[in-house]
Parts: sequence; structure tokens; C-alpha cells
Amino acid sequence: MRVGLTGGVGSGKSTVARLLAEHGAVVIDADAVAREVMAKGTPSLAQVVDAFGEHVLTADGELDRPAVAALVFSDEQRLQQLNGIIHPLVRARVAEVVAATDPDDVVVHDVPLLVETNPSGDGYDLVLVVQASLATRLARLAERGMGEQDARERMARQADDEQRRAVADVVIDNDGSLADLRSEVERAWVRIVAAQGG
Repeated sequence: MRVGLTGGVGSGKSTVARLLAEHGAVVIDADAVAREVMAKGTPSLAQVVDAFGEHVLTADGELDRPAVAALVFSDEQRLQQLNGIIHPLVRARVAEVVAATDPDDVVVHDVPLLVETNPSGDGYDLVLVVQASLATRLARLAERGMGEQDARERMARQADDEQRRAVADVVIDNDGSLADLRSEVERAWVRIVAAQGG
């Protein structure tokens, strides 16, 4: 059972992923996989350095994510170049992880840019979309130390709520308390189990 999980920055998608894991889902975090394939000393990191220069590394040789983000954030050509290096490696690693799961497992793919990279949600049995109001998202991002302008710019580069809803089989509202969110995730899990059985 392949479930896609997505939501805009600040929506609380990571919390939903954790709650789904508590229900027994195997969660594959695309961002974590990207960090793994771009780890210090990997050939893929060397490719990024060749493409973008030594200044994308920290002093200890790790990928400097803020520096890379600043380079590609407003340059579509550079973003495509970066994605051309990273995305195939992420897909290959995810395929390895999925191959190691049990056929009866519910595998949740936590993909921040699912709608942007796969607008029809192809390849998933169900797509879950986490949503929260703009005010809630901005407040959460402020708690993480992100300024409002930066947060709004990031949101503007992502799909909007309407685009995400168009792909969603289940919309999870995350504007309330953690208890409210647990109820939303429970409802989604019932839907997942029903789909798995069907």
C-alpha cells in the first residue's frame, strides 16, 4: 500500500508522518533520503560541488543547504540542474527501502513537493494532504526562526492549497490542537486500512 503524504511548509506534515508511524506505517521521508544520498564524501555531493562550486560546502565538508537554497531559489535553470542530480538518486534509494518492506506494510512517502513534481499523484494508492491556515503556518515557521518574508517566499514557490486538494484523496486539517490532529489522522488511517483491504 503506497500512500503519498504532502503539505506546504509549516502545515505540520512531519507531525502527521509521526502519527501515521504510530499506527504502524513505514514512513519514508524524502528529505531525509536526500540528506543521506548527499552525505559528506558521496559521489553525488561531488557532482553538486562540480556543478555549483566549493562554496556549497560547509567548513567540515558537508552540503551547505542554506547556501544551495540561496543559489537555486530564484533560478529555475539551476534548480532543475540540482534536481537532475538529486532526484534520480533519491528515487533509487526509496526503491531500495520499499523493496525491503513487507508486502502487507502501509508505506507512507513523506514528500514535501509531491504535487509540484507529480501533479496527478501517480504511483500512490492514496494521497494525503495536510493543510493549515496561512496564519497558523506563519506562526509555526516563526517558532522555527524563519522570518515572515522568507516563509511567504517559500510558500509562493510551492503548490497552493487548491492544487494540493485537487490531488488529495484525504485532506487532513491541522489548524487545531494535537488532539484534534490525532483525530484527523485516525480518520485518515481508517481510510487507508479500508483502501488496503479493498
